[in-house]
Amino acid sequence: MRRKNMPLRRKLEGHSAKRRSTSISPWSGRSGLVSTSMDGFLSRGRGLGAPRIEGAPAVREPRASACEARTRRHLGGLVDDPLTDDALTGGFRLWQRKRGHRYSLDDVLTAWEAARWALEAAAAGRPVRRACDLGCGIGSVLLMLAYKLPEARFEAIEAQEISFGLAQRNVARNGCGERIRLHQGDLRCSGIQTRLGGGFDLVTGTPPYMPPGTSTPSPDPQRAYARVELRGGVEDYLAAAGQLVAPNGRVVVCCDARTPARAVEGGRRAGLRPLRKRDAVPRAGRAPLFTVWTFAREDDVAAGARSDVLPFVARDEDGQRSEAYFAVRAFFDLPRTHGGAPSAAAGERA
Repeated sequence: MRRKNMPLRRKLEGHSAKRRSTSISPWSGRSGLVSTSMDGFLSRGRGLGAPRIEGAPAVREPRASACEARTRRHLGGLVDDPLTDDALTGGFRLWQRKRGHRYSLDDVLTAWEAARWALEAAAAGRPVRRACDLGCGIGSVLLMLAYKLPEARFEAIEAQEISFGLAQRNVARNGCGERIRLHQGDLRCSGIQTRLGGGFDLVTGTPPYMPPGTSTPSPDPQRAYARVELRGGVEDYLAAAGQLVAPNGRVVVCCDARTPARAVEGGRRAGLRPLRKRDAVPRAGRAPLFTVWTFAREDDVAAGARSDVLPFVARDEDGQRSEAYFAVRAFFDLPRTHGGAPSAAAGERA
């Protein structure tokens, strides 16, 4: 019976792969992640289940592994969809909900920008010893930084219950429990400096991009808080970061490319000045879709200094993956591949 169903199964899988070409996985290849198109930037939060074909039998989900089963028990029945086990870096892996919030290119580029600065600072004799990730979600940026900065210690805060539970499991499974401390709570709360400690050499954040009222929230609470600014936007992240960053430290956040004034003004009110603006362009010749900003404390920036403007282009004019794309993969010790490109899905973070 299994052999008879094989052609149909392949047909289902092929059809599913085409449909998922606008989904949200940053990497592809043999890690279990689906092939992804940069053209699907604004599709963030779509479910990843295989579509039904009229007249075709349902395809069973594979049996959960023991590790996945433990993770689901840890979540206490909060989710009813399968989890996927995906490559995050050359050495770290990530549990994600198959039909829930999943990490995206904005996470990857934020971690890449922050880690590059941290490595440059270390080479100059100023290593990052303490770092903080605001609204850490399922732990993607946090763990990419932990992978690249093995001597650093981290604090992270996340309010959304499902994401926080997955972050706990992802930190534990990658052996980072001794140097990462997770806090469940709202980053806008008063006393955040007391709670997290302050004096961080590096602060990161990937806030949602959709102001309330501009998008219909998903009925799935994890996806809703990751997409819509129900607990604040980039201004709130910068306000918190301004209280936490140490002298000569850096704040790295992402923001919708269509609203750069929000980041600049939010930074100004928090006592921060932009040093670098990196637009993420899905394909050469197209408009940027989000921006990764690097800020420093106002007192640490020389008078009259200008911010660098450096684009990241994921695909060339012919639609081929750029060398910049492959360089980011190599930075995180992932193999060069001709599989799917990173997805640039906008604004889904709790």
